[in-house]
Amino acid sequence: MNGLQSMLAKTTVAAGLFFTLLFSATTTLPVSTTYAAEVTQTIEGTVKLPKVQVIATGGTIAGKSVDETSFQNYKAGTLLMEDMVKALPNLKKFADVTSYQFGNAGSGSYTMQQLYDLSLKVDKALETQDGIVVTTGTDTMEEIAYFLDLTVRSSKPVVVTGSMRPWTVIGSDAQANLFNAIKLAASGKTKYYGTVLMLNDEIHTAREVTKTNAYRTDTFESPQLGILGYIDENNIRIYRANSRALLTPDKWATPFDLTKIKSSDMPKVEIAYAYQDAGSGAITGFVQDGAKGIVTSGTGAGGVSKAMGEARTKAIKENGVIFVSTTRTGSGSNYASSDGIIAGDNLNAAHARILLELALSFSSDFNTIKGWFDTYGSGQVTIADK
Repeated sequence: MNGLQSMLAKTTVAAGLFFTLLFSATTTLPVSTTYAAEVTQTIEGTVKLPKVQVIATGGTIAGKSVDETSFQNYKAGTLLMEDMVKALPNLKKFADVTSYQFGNAGSGSYTMQQLYDLSLKVDKALETQDGIVVTTGTDTMEEIAYFLDLTVRSSKPVVVTGSMRPWTVIGSDAQANLFNAIKLAASGKTKYYGTVLMLNDEIHTAREVTKTNAYRTDTFESPQLGILGYIDENNIRIYRANSRALLTPDKWATPFDLTKIKSSDMPKVEIAYAYQDAGSGAITGFVQDGAKGIVTSGTGAGGVSKAMGEARTKAIKENGVIFVSTTRTGSGSNYASSDGIIAGDNLNAAHARILLELALSFSSDFNTIKGWFDTYGSGQVTIADK
């Protein structure tokens, strides 16, 4: 090798070393994983995990039983989420997890004003987190989840979970549900789906899910339309898209931006249950108590008794109350709208009440509110023209 060749060889080696060092200092490569799409690994081996915060509100999942075999004898909302998260193994394999103790009570004890605060907290946390898990009691979990679904502005994953058995009892579903909810939030697979509910290894949309049994661990179902998917260890499977997942980013958020209103702006909205020869007292009493909206949980496709019907007509004409008609059957749709009455489609009464209360918080115009039920409330899938 002559002098010129030797100099060129040394220059080539030096250049190669320079670019190798530059690459290793600035480049990240994706890690192959079945559940944590956001995990990256640098050349040096430093792992960057998705950030997930668990916002705790209490419920059975945080319950402490009288002893290890007391399945129904326990105090809900006792344990702190910080301690519960620390007790879960292997979280560091797929997520950087923190916790925030919003409250520690049964789900049914929270006011709508507190749900207003909870939604704002979720959005604030999502400014720095990749996903959020909200733990609640199961009694009104579907309502809390739907409220978040309609109000959270971020499209990042929000997963609501809880349990049917307290944390401290043998065979509890609490640990598995919390672990899998964190895994789902970290995966990013429900981004743009809105708020979802995850229990019993099943993933449901907040709009469609409902509690169907007082004790069983498979209590949550999505009548007629079915679940979104499953979690089987590291396999997270989403088998269908809900209507929100198909919207473009500019149309994704609902009109219900809570930063535009005060929690005190939220009006009173009630539910009147229909049954054989039901009287007018419930509707009349709700109106006298200041209700601005009433959801009827009607027989069949939304029917009410003669007395309820007369009280409804009076409330519409004399007090301007807006009604939403739903069915008490547990599934099925309602399509009949008329003056002062909005068809609830296949929303159950509890979900329809959440939407009506939010709608009335932002408008008193009947046609505007009806339009929101026809679009955001109906959940129909629409495909953009190609």
